[in-house]
Amino acid sequence: MPVIALTQGMGSLAQEVAEQLAQELGLTTLQHEVAERVAGKMHVSKSLISRLRAGKAGPIERLRTDQEAIAVYTAEQVLDAAAKGNVVIRGWGATLLLRAVPHVPCIRIMRPFDQRVRWLMKELDTDDVDVAEHEIRRSDASNASRMHEQFGVNWGDPVLFDMVLNTERLSVQTCVEQIKGLLKRPEFAETEASRAMLQGMALSAHVRAALSSHDETHAVDITIDSADGRVTLRGIVADDEEKHAAVRVAEGVAGVKEVDNQLHAISDARHFPTARR
Repeated sequence: MPVIALTQGMGSLAQEVAEQLAQELGLTTLQHEVAERVAGKMHVSKSLISRLRAGKAGPIERLRTDQEAIAVYTAEQVLDAAAKGNVVIRGWGATLLLRAVPHVPCIRIMRPFDQRVRWLMKELDTDDVDVAEHEIRRSDASNASRMHEQFGVNWGDPVLFDMVLNTERLSVQTCVEQIKGLLKRPEFAETEASRAMLQGMALSAHVRAALSSHDETHAVDITIDSADGRVTLRGIVADDEEKHAAVRVAEGVAGVKEVDNQLHAISDARHFPTARR
């Protein structure tokens, strides 16, 4: 069940590569659906999620929106789609969220800045170079900032990817053929172990999202590990009530067979220097 993670840079032709790849291999694609699903989880508009990710949201919107919750729900959607398999995932941090999974190729599609500007001018039906340049730079800055904040990486670092394809010199079809070739290599063969790893990551993401959405546990910041339906919770929580609530919420997540509670409670949370939302 192939899973392919692509970067999403405006004007890079990543969308065209993803769509062609999905068509030839009979895969689904995941990109715009994530915004709708995350918005539904947060009870906000899809347009707000899109503006925040594109760097177009105003300062008040940015202050009022829980950015960490967006990251949690985004990871849940990406990992859930990957665990189901047969999908091309474009953007949404997929190349970093899935980098640890051996059978998932993480690929960057890139193109020179001036060609991307010309692409956008054509899309907007405008001859205003300044407008197009500003939009491309704003999009790149937003992507770079989000990847650094969420993953602590430099977005353009080539070592983050298994393959970098430049659509200045390579056609969309050539990019597709290169990716198809990579999927056939033994390094990217899906195994029981790699499949189990991905399933465990997806279940952990579901548990984290459930904790985030629950009133009693939305501030919990703990480590969650999952394997074969067994979920292990590690870390420190405010008190016994929060510990019991975290276990109860985790037990209620579909696919969880058992919860190994390794949480420790601190009676007075004011004396505990943990990151809490």
